[in-house]
Amino acid sequence: MTDEPTTPEERGEHVYDLFRRGSELLENGDYSAAAIPLEKAREFEPDKTSIREALGRAYFRAGRYERARDEFAAVVERSPVNDFAHFCLGRSFTMTGDRTAARRHLRLAAGLRPDRKDYREYLERLRAA
Repeated sequence: MTDEPTTPEERGEHVYDLFRRGSELLENGDYSAAAIPLEKAREFEPDKTSIREALGRAYFRAGRYERARDEFAAVVERSPVNDFAHFCLGRSFTMTGDRTAARRHLRLAAGLRPDRKDYREYLERLRAA
């Protein structure tokens, strides 16, 4: 007997369980451990932005900024109006040293959600640095 899901319903439940487990670990501050089930969920559903965003957050919080950048870029590619993904992508670019790309995505995030003071603050910090 295999652990791999065989029907679409089993697959969906399996992916959801992986996502839920990873999200719980992420919320509990166990960022490196969170990446493991989230990576498995991404293997099954590479186009699911919720999975990619959670994985990007886990990578970022674990200090794996290049991987975080790749995940947030995938989210932005699939959902160009996702302000949070642009914000996180901008932060990831900042941490990897690409200030030009960081400014672009932080500007987009702030433009998409002008009510988010934190977006504007990060953009201003980057401009001042």
